[in-house]
Amino acid sequence: MTTPSSTQAPPTAAATAPNDTWQIGHTELSSRFLLGTAGYPSPEVLRAAIEASGSQVLTLGLKRTLGTTGQDNGFVQIIRDTARVQGAHLLPNTAGCRSAREAITLAHMARELLGTHWLKLEVVGDEQTLQPDPFELLEAARQLVKDGFEVLPYCTDDLVSAQRLVDAGCRILMPWAAPIGSGLGLLNPWALRTLRARLPDITLIVDAGLGAPSQAAAAMELGFDAVLLNSAVSQSRDPVGMARAFRDAVQGGRQGWRAGLMPTSDVAIATTPVGGQPFVLL
Repeated sequence: MTTPSSTQAPPTAAATAPNDTWQIGHTELSSRFLLGTAGYPSPEVLRAAIEASGSQVLTLGLKRTLGTTGQDNGFVQIIRDTARVQGAHLLPNTAGCRSAREAITLAHMARELLGTHWLKLEVVGDEQTLQPDPFELLEAARQLVKDGFEVLPYCTDDLVSAQRLVDAGCRILMPWAAPIGSGLGLLNPWALRTLRARLPDITLIVDAGLGAPSQAAAAMELGFDAVLLNSAVSQSRDPVGMARAFRDAVQGGRQGWRAGLMPTSDVAIATTPVGGQPFVLL
Protein backbone atom coordinates (compact mmCIF):
# COMPACT_ATOMS: atom_id res chain seq x y z
CA MET A 1 0.00 0.00 0.00
CA THR A 2 1.33 3.44 -0.94
CA THR A 3 1.55 5.91 1.91
CA PRO A 4 2.18 9.66 1.79
CA SER A 5 5.66 10.84 2.70
CA SER A 6 7.07 14.07 4.04
CA THR A 7 9.75 13.95 1.36
CA GLN A 8 9.17 14.81 -2.27
CA ALA A 9 8.33 11.84 -4.48
CA PRO A 10 10.30 11.73 -7.73
CA PRO A 11 8.37 13.06 -10.74
CA THR A 12 6.90 10.53 -13.12
CA ALA A 13 8.11 10.14 -16.68
CA ALA A 14 5.11 12.14 -17.91
CA ALA A 15 5.96 15.00 -15.58
CA THR A 16 9.55 15.22 -16.77
CA ALA A 17 8.72 15.09 -20.47
CA PRO A 18 9.68 18.24 -22.42
CA ASN A 19 6.07 18.64 -23.57
CA ASP A 20 4.44 18.95 -20.15
CA THR A 21 0.79 18.84 -21.15
CA TRP A 22 -2.28 17.30 -19.57
CA GLN A 23 -5.77 16.36 -20.73
CA ILE A 24 -9.46 16.75 -20.09
CA GLY A 25 -11.01 13.93 -22.03
CA HIS A 26 -9.20 13.87 -25.36
CA THR A 27 -8.30 17.57 -25.30
CA GLU A 28 -4.66 18.35 -24.65
CA LEU A 29 -3.93 21.43 -22.55
CA SER A 30 -0.75 23.27 -21.65
CA SER A 31 -2.03 25.83 -19.11
CA ARG A 32 -2.62 24.37 -15.65
CA PHE A 33 -4.52 27.40 -14.38
CA LEU A 34 -8.32 27.14 -14.68
CA LEU A 35 -10.18 30.40 -14.08
CA GLY A 36 -13.70 31.14 -12.89
CA THR A 37 -15.72 33.94 -14.48
CA ALA A 38 -17.99 35.22 -11.69
CA GLY A 39 -17.86 38.43 -9.67
CA TYR A 40 -15.66 40.63 -11.84
CA PRO A 41 -16.25 44.38 -11.75
CA SER A 42 -16.96 44.57 -15.49
CA PRO A 43 -16.89 42.47 -18.67
CA GLU A 44 -13.81 44.41 -19.77
CA VAL A 45 -11.90 43.51 -16.62
CA LEU A 46 -12.98 39.89 -17.00
CA ARG A 47 -11.71 39.74 -20.57
CA ALA A 48 -8.38 41.29 -19.60
CA ALA A 49 -7.99 38.94 -16.62
CA ILE A 50 -8.64 35.90 -18.80
CA GLU A 51 -6.01 37.07 -21.26
CA ALA A 52 -3.49 37.72 -18.46
CA SER A 53 -4.14 34.33 -16.88
CA GLY A 54 -3.31 32.37 -20.01
CA SER A 55 -6.07 29.97 -18.96
CA GLN A 56 -7.38 27.50 -21.49
CA VAL A 57 -10.37 26.46 -19.36
CA LEU A 58 -13.00 28.88 -18.06
CA THR A 59 -15.70 27.83 -15.62
CA LEU A 60 -19.23 29.12 -15.93
CA GLY A 61 -21.90 28.80 -13.22
CA LEU A 62 -25.13 28.29 -15.13
CA LYS A 63 -27.61 28.22 -12.25
CA ARG A 64 -27.06 31.93 -11.70
CA THR A 65 -27.14 32.85 -15.37
CA LEU A 66 -29.94 30.74 -16.84
CA GLY A 67 -33.64 31.28 -16.38
CA THR A 68 -36.15 28.49 -15.90
CA THR A 69 -36.38 28.12 -19.67
CA GLY A 70 -32.63 27.78 -20.07
CA GLN A 71 -32.25 31.04 -21.97
CA ASP A 72 -29.06 33.10 -21.86
CA ASN A 73 -29.42 36.34 -19.91
CA GLY A 74 -26.46 37.89 -21.75
CA PHE A 75 -23.63 36.81 -19.48
CA VAL A 76 -23.23 33.40 -21.10
CA GLN A 77 -22.72 34.98 -24.51
CA ILE A 78 -20.05 37.32 -23.12
CA ILE A 79 -18.14 34.33 -21.76
CA ARG A 80 -18.57 32.35 -24.97
CA ASP A 81 -17.27 35.24 -27.06
CA THR A 82 -14.30 35.77 -24.72
CA ALA A 83 -13.45 32.08 -24.74
CA ARG A 84 -13.57 32.02 -28.52
CA VAL A 85 -11.20 34.98 -28.81
CA GLN A 86 -8.77 33.47 -26.28
CA GLY A 87 -9.01 29.96 -27.70
CA ALA A 88 -10.26 28.67 -24.33
CA HIS A 89 -12.71 25.90 -23.49
CA LEU A 90 -15.82 26.32 -21.36
CA LEU A 91 -16.36 24.19 -18.27
CA PRO A 92 -19.96 24.71 -17.10
CA ASN A 93 -20.61 23.97 -13.45
CA THR A 94 -23.65 23.16 -11.35
CA ALA A 95 -22.84 25.63 -8.56
CA GLY A 96 -25.80 26.22 -6.29
CA CYS A 97 -27.43 22.82 -6.81
CA ARG A 98 -28.60 21.04 -3.66
CA SER A 99 -29.55 17.61 -5.00
CA ALA A 100 -28.40 15.06 -7.54
CA ARG A 101 -31.62 15.50 -9.52
CA GLU A 102 -31.17 19.26 -9.75
CA ALA A 103 -27.54 18.91 -10.83
CA ILE A 104 -28.35 16.31 -13.47
CA THR A 105 -31.08 18.49 -14.95
CA LEU A 106 -28.79 21.52 -15.10
CA ALA A 107 -25.98 19.45 -16.63
CA HIS A 108 -28.19 18.45 -19.54
CA MET A 109 -29.27 22.06 -20.02
CA ALA A 110 -25.61 23.09 -20.11
CA ARG A 111 -24.78 20.50 -22.74
CA GLU A 112 -27.63 21.69 -24.92
CA LEU A 113 -26.73 25.37 -24.54
CA LEU A 114 -22.93 25.19 -24.75
CA GLY A 115 -22.38 22.08 -26.84
CA THR A 116 -19.89 20.53 -24.41
CA HIS A 117 -19.98 17.32 -22.42
CA TRP A 118 -17.48 18.69 -19.89
CA LEU A 119 -19.00 19.39 -16.50
CA LYS A 120 -17.76 20.62 -13.16
CA LEU A 121 -20.20 18.86 -10.85
CA GLU A 122 -21.14 20.64 -7.63
CA VAL A 123 -23.81 19.52 -5.16
CA VAL A 124 -23.80 21.57 -1.96
CA GLY A 125 -24.59 19.85 1.33
CA ASP A 126 -23.98 22.59 3.92
CA GLU A 127 -25.01 26.22 3.62
CA GLN A 128 -22.30 27.67 5.86
CA THR A 129 -19.25 25.92 4.44
CA LEU A 130 -20.72 25.11 1.00
CA GLN A 131 -19.21 21.67 1.53
CA PRO A 132 -20.18 19.13 -1.13
CA ASP A 133 -22.79 16.53 -0.21
CA PRO A 134 -20.84 13.29 -0.76
CA PHE A 135 -23.95 11.15 -1.22
CA GLU A 136 -25.81 13.38 -3.69
CA LEU A 137 -22.53 14.12 -5.49
CA LEU A 138 -21.81 10.43 -5.99
CA GLU A 139 -25.34 9.72 -7.19
CA ALA A 140 -25.17 12.55 -9.72
CA ALA A 141 -21.68 11.54 -10.88
CA ARG A 142 -22.74 7.95 -11.55
CA GLN A 143 -25.68 9.03 -13.68
CA LEU A 144 -23.86 11.74 -15.60
CA VAL A 145 -20.96 9.44 -16.46
CA LYS A 146 -23.54 7.02 -17.88
CA ASP A 147 -25.05 9.93 -19.82
CA GLY A 148 -21.74 10.58 -21.55
CA PHE A 149 -20.41 13.55 -19.57
CA GLU A 150 -16.77 14.12 -18.67
CA VAL A 151 -17.51 14.70 -15.00
CA LEU A 152 -15.14 16.78 -12.87
CA PRO A 153 -16.62 16.56 -9.36
CA TYR A 154 -15.92 19.26 -6.80
CA CYS A 155 -15.29 17.26 -3.64
CA THR A 156 -13.61 17.46 -0.26
CA ASP A 157 -10.16 16.02 0.45
CA ASP A 158 -11.64 12.83 1.94
CA LEU A 159 -9.87 9.82 0.43
CA VAL A 160 -12.77 7.35 0.64
CA SER A 161 -15.20 9.76 -1.03
CA ALA A 162 -12.62 10.38 -3.75
CA GLN A 163 -12.17 6.65 -4.34
CA ARG A 164 -15.94 6.19 -4.70
CA LEU A 165 -16.06 8.93 -7.33
CA VAL A 166 -13.26 7.22 -9.23
CA ASP A 167 -15.18 3.94 -9.02
CA ALA A 168 -18.17 5.76 -10.52
CA GLY A 169 -16.10 6.60 -13.59
CA CYS A 170 -14.65 10.04 -12.82
CA ARG A 171 -11.16 10.45 -14.26
CA ILE A 172 -10.58 13.93 -12.84
CA LEU A 173 -11.27 15.03 -9.26
CA MET A 174 -11.38 18.57 -7.88
CA PRO A 175 -10.78 18.46 -4.10
CA TRP A 176 -11.02 21.68 -2.14
CA ALA A 177 -8.15 23.36 -0.36
CA ALA A 178 -10.60 25.23 1.90
CA PRO A 179 -14.25 26.34 1.69
CA ILE A 180 -15.24 28.24 -1.45
CA GLY A 181 -14.33 31.90 -1.37
CA SER A 182 -12.58 31.71 2.01
CA GLY A 183 -9.03 32.42 0.79
CA LEU A 184 -7.67 30.26 3.62
CA GLY A 185 -5.33 28.24 1.43
CA LEU A 186 -4.28 24.62 1.99
CA LEU A 187 -5.96 23.79 5.30
CA ASN A 188 -4.99 20.12 5.21
CA PRO A 189 -1.84 19.50 3.12
CA TRP A 190 -1.58 15.99 4.58
CA ALA A 191 -4.95 15.02 3.13
CA LEU A 192 -4.02 16.47 -0.25
CA ARG A 193 -0.69 14.60 -0.23
CA THR A 194 -2.60 11.45 0.64
CA LEU A 195 -4.90 11.88 -2.36
CA ARG A 196 -1.92 12.43 -4.64
CA ALA A 197 -0.11 9.36 -3.30
CA ARG A 198 -3.13 7.03 -3.35
CA LEU A 199 -4.59 8.16 -6.69
CA PRO A 200 -1.47 8.43 -8.88
CA ASP A 201 -3.33 7.83 -12.15
CA ILE A 202 -6.14 10.32 -11.53
CA THR A 203 -5.91 13.96 -12.60
CA LEU A 204 -6.24 16.09 -9.46
CA ILE A 205 -7.14 19.78 -9.56
CA VAL A 206 -7.12 21.85 -6.38
CA ASP A 207 -10.38 23.79 -6.44
CA ALA A 208 -11.69 26.39 -3.97
CA GLY A 209 -10.26 28.21 -0.98
CA LEU A 210 -7.05 29.58 -2.45
CA GLY A 211 -6.41 33.25 -1.74
CA ALA A 212 -2.79 33.94 -2.67
CA PRO A 213 -0.46 32.96 -5.52
CA SER A 214 1.90 31.33 -3.02
CA GLN A 215 -0.89 28.93 -2.06
CA ALA A 216 -1.37 27.92 -5.69
CA ALA A 217 2.36 27.27 -5.99
CA ALA A 218 2.23 25.12 -2.84
CA ALA A 219 -0.61 23.05 -4.32
CA MET A 220 1.37 22.44 -7.49
CA GLU A 221 4.46 21.52 -5.49
CA LEU A 222 2.40 18.69 -3.95
CA GLY A 223 2.15 17.19 -7.43
CA PHE A 224 -1.36 18.31 -8.29
CA ASP A 225 -2.09 18.63 -11.98
CA ALA A 226 -3.79 22.02 -12.01
CA VAL A 227 -5.44 24.75 -9.94
CA LEU A 228 -8.90 26.25 -10.34
CA LEU A 229 -9.96 29.47 -8.63
CA ASN A 230 -12.24 32.45 -9.04
CA SER A 231 -12.63 34.77 -6.03
CA ALA A 232 -8.90 35.23 -5.43
CA VAL A 233 -8.71 36.98 -8.80
CA SER A 234 -12.14 38.56 -9.23
CA GLN A 235 -12.25 40.01 -5.68
CA SER A 236 -8.70 41.35 -5.67
CA ARG A 237 -7.90 45.05 -6.03
CA ASP A 238 -6.36 44.40 -9.46
CA PRO A 239 -7.91 41.28 -11.06
CA VAL A 240 -5.72 41.52 -14.15
CA GLY A 241 -2.51 41.76 -12.16
CA MET A 242 -3.65 38.99 -9.82
CA ALA A 243 -4.50 36.70 -12.74
CA ARG A 244 -0.98 37.21 -14.03
CA ALA A 245 0.48 36.51 -10.57
CA PHE A 246 -1.46 33.24 -10.25
CA ARG A 247 -0.42 32.21 -13.75
CA ASP A 248 3.23 32.60 -12.83
CA ALA A 249 2.77 30.91 -9.43
CA VAL A 250 1.12 27.85 -10.98
CA GLN A 251 3.92 27.59 -13.53
CA GLY A 252 6.58 28.02 -10.85
CA GLY A 253 5.03 25.41 -8.57
CA ARG A 254 4.79 22.93 -11.41
CA GLN A 255 8.40 23.52 -12.44
CA GLY A 256 9.51 23.10 -8.83
CA TRP A 257 7.72 19.75 -8.55
CA ARG A 258 9.16 18.57 -11.87
CA ALA A 259 12.66 19.54 -10.75
CA GLY A 260 12.25 17.54 -7.55
CA LEU A 261 12.06 19.35 -4.21
CA MET A 262 14.85 18.56 -1.79
CA PRO A 263 14.01 16.14 1.07
CA THR A 264 12.94 17.75 4.32
CA SER A 265 14.77 17.17 7.61
CA ASP A 266 14.02 17.81 11.27
CA VAL A 267 17.66 18.72 11.90
CA ALA A 268 20.12 21.07 10.26
CA ILE A 269 22.37 19.68 7.55
CA ALA A 270 25.53 21.63 6.77
CA THR A 271 25.62 22.95 3.22
CA THR A 272 29.40 23.26 3.00
CA PRO A 273 31.43 20.05 3.48
CA VAL A 274 33.64 19.96 6.58
CA GLY A 275 36.69 19.20 4.45
CA GLY A 276 36.71 22.73 3.10
CA GLN A 277 36.07 21.81 -0.52
CA PRO A 278 33.01 23.52 -2.13
CA PHE A 279 32.58 20.56 -4.47
CA VAL A 280 32.98 16.81 -4.07
CA LEU A 281 36.00 15.80 -6.12
CA LEU A 282 36.02 12.28 -7.49
